[in-house]
Amino acid sequence: MSGDTCLTTLCHSSGAKPKSYSFKGGSLGDKYVRLNVGGSLYYTTVQVLTRHDTMLKAMFSGRMEVLTDKEGWILIDRCGKHFGVILNYLRDDTIVLPKNRQEMKELMAEAKYYLIQGLVDMCQAALQDKKDAYEPVCNIPIITSPKEEETLIESSMKPVVKLLYNRSNNKYSYTSNSDDNLLKNIELFDKLSLRFNGRVLFIKDVIGDEICCWSFYGQGRKLAEVCCTSIVYATEKKQTKVEFPEARIYEETLNVLLYETPRVPDNSLLEATSRNRSQASHSEDDEGFELRDRVRRIHVKRYSTYDDRQLAH
Repeated sequence: MSGDTCLTTLCHSSGAKPKSYSFKGGSLGDKYVRLNVGGSLYYTTVQVLTRHDTMLKAMFSGRMEVLTDKEGWILIDRCGKHFGVILNYLRDDTIVLPKNRQEMKELMAEAKYYLIQGLVDMCQAALQDKKDAYEPVCNIPIITSPKEEETLIESSMKPVVKLLYNRSNNKYSYTSNSDDNLLKNIELFDKLSLRFNGRVLFIKDVIGDEICCWSFYGQGRKLAEVCCTSIVYATEKKQTKVEFPEARIYEETLNVLLYETPRVPDNSLLEATSRNRSQASHSEDDEGFELRDRVRRIHVKRYSTYDDRQLAH
């Protein structure tokens, strides 16, 4: 073996635990020491291990007891994956940090265990830089199950706008403008999510039963729904039509902003934006119940007909 460090993997042929005993680190007389860190073997010098005021210095300067196996390897009960990087830092006071964020977190955990504050600071600074560099402007959850959707909506402190689009969920052909309108709905969703990021939680649903449908939620309950699909009858066949009710979508998105904090919406604002109230003879309890359970379903899927043939006279 050559160099200050030699890394191998320790494989015991038998299942028996190695015999160990303790001794004072200060009694080491050899220049090189042999370390078994979680099954990975390293050669290094006492001088390297005691350069900085760390737990390793305490171990190899006589302040702490160390354990060895029957072959003389000093045992350290930690994962050895990053120990070579730690030795390099002790030698040179600097290292090339791993690019992978998870590996950097693992290295920082090991540095904290060995009380190598300089390396901890390096890892923390690098992680913060990565967070600042790659932090997304807007996160859009994609629904994978009804249970996940329910959990997201109920736990959100913000109003929620959901776009369900599933082009394949159709047994008829589409009208000529349907694909363009579907894309317009998706583009509007992206624009709104950027415009109201931080105020409204926007989520996408690609597994639902509709083709294109907007849903609006406040305080965990559905407030309104804008369905953009309908079935039209051509001369000899049915077709699915996707529309783009842009103004209505904007209106309902602005309405859900009434359900921002505080948690309970302003009753006067609710009254101003809701549809015609019940008759004055209704009790206050009935009005409160109606407000809670009303869902405005705008442009609900409908069936319409058209026929180009002349009417008989």
